[in-house]
Amino acid sequence: MAGIPAGARAYITGAVACAAACALPALDPDARTPWGAVVLLAALYAFCELPHVCPVGRRLLGGSVPVSSGSFFPVLLAAALLLPPAAAALVAVPGALAAPVERRPAGPRRVWRAARLALAAWAAAQTAVAVGGGDVLSPASPSPASMVSPASMAPDFPYALLPAGLSTLAFCAVLTALDGGILATAERVPVRSAWRGLLARSLAPHAVHGLAGLMMAVLWRSPYGWPAALFVLLPMYISCWMFAQYHRERGAHQATIRALVQAVDIKDAYTRGHSERVGHASVLIARELGMDEARLEVIRFAGILHDVGKLGVPTRVLRKDGPLTPEERRVIELHPEYGHEIVRGIGFLGEARAAILHHHERLDGSGYPYGLRGHQIPEFARVVAVADAFDAMTSTRSYRRARPVGTALAELERCAGTQFDPRMVRALVRALDRHGWQPAVTADDPHETARGNVPPPRDPARHRAHGGARGGAPGHGGGRDGAP
Repeated sequence: MAGIPAGARAYITGAVACAAACALPALDPDARTPWGAVVLLAALYAFCELPHVCPVGRRLLGGSVPVSSGSFFPVLLAAALLLPPAAAALVAVPGALAAPVERRPAGPRRVWRAARLALAAWAAAQTAVAVGGGDVLSPASPSPASMVSPASMAPDFPYALLPAGLSTLAFCAVLTALDGGILATAERVPVRSAWRGLLARSLAPHAVHGLAGLMMAVLWRSPYGWPAALFVLLPMYISCWMFAQYHRERGAHQATIRALVQAVDIKDAYTRGHSERVGHASVLIARELGMDEARLEVIRFAGILHDVGKLGVPTRVLRKDGPLTPEERRVIELHPEYGHEIVRGIGFLGEARAAILHHHERLDGSGYPYGLRGHQIPEFARVVAVADAFDAMTSTRSYRRARPVGTALAELERCAGTQFDPRMVRALVRALDRHGWQPAVTADDPHETARGNVPPPRDPARHRAHGGARGGAPGHGGGRDGAP
């Protein structure tokens, strides 16, 4: 588990130990574990993960796009309703270990996923037992034969809604509780915001999974037996296909962002790396402010694309070595409006469009393009303004070396209240105390940027910020984009 913080290693080890303690009673010969049903459900869940690793399955689901294992939670929820708690915990393990991972280290991530799903399935099964789920779905004393073949007693479907709903809620609550813990320990998300919004965002999809799981359990216990439960796989695979389409669309969004950033970098070599670093710093600030994951993604776009309007500025002005004339400065100050026009039709950017237009506004109203004051300036624009100025000051320019991080932060604090929003400046200070600063971030890895993880520098010479005139306050001086 090299590379994983010590707190996260302890957290994962504890989760694995708890999952093992929950599942081990199933191995007791006196437990009368229905191994036929356990094997069948575990194989079904593992089979549902095959499109991840099977080239034919990937093509059927739309290329090599990863499929969310959450689409197959109905199998685990059906197991929670049909099996004893220890046996339900075992069902999740083979599929969770077999499914691929998108980020390294792969081994610990697989083990963590298996532990969290086993704990969630165990909690769901315990809840179902506590509220009498076995009385409405299973015979009083299930045997391996009765669990795999049609039961003599049909489920009492209306009364099964209560145990199914409560077990789904327990499943969802355990997953969100564990996910918040891993965010706090492995991703170093502030504890006060690690769990924020997780349960609310998970309730609706898990409610759908719970209904599908109940349908599987009812069909399993019907006179038609377990083969009838396989029909529930059809809507599950449809949901997988839709999720694959979402990932394909997301990939197209990332390609659009990369193309725009590369176009700006080609036109103004000094900005190479600056846009990505501003996107990273913007995410650090936004996370300290407690913004949810959806807004973090959008503010990353805002930071990365804040200078896209420079595509409308003449190249001779951007690359001029000497001081800018008043006329050239006015041309430079049009770049936020140019940027807004460029991205106005890109719907997925959302609030990022306002940040691109207003990131050079100042709290005292002396900024541009519209001279907005205070909270008239959109929140995203106030975040990007601080991130932009910070990276400009801590990056080497053609006319000066980079300032130390402490010096740059002191300058931001000096200008807070007149030029910058003090709340955003304080958030950046807290974030850098927690994460530090490494000016080598690329737009090609949204997962790393959104979580505050920065890859090691590759070629420092390629990551110089853009040049500019020699005067002006940080972030709104006379630089080629208004940076100092």
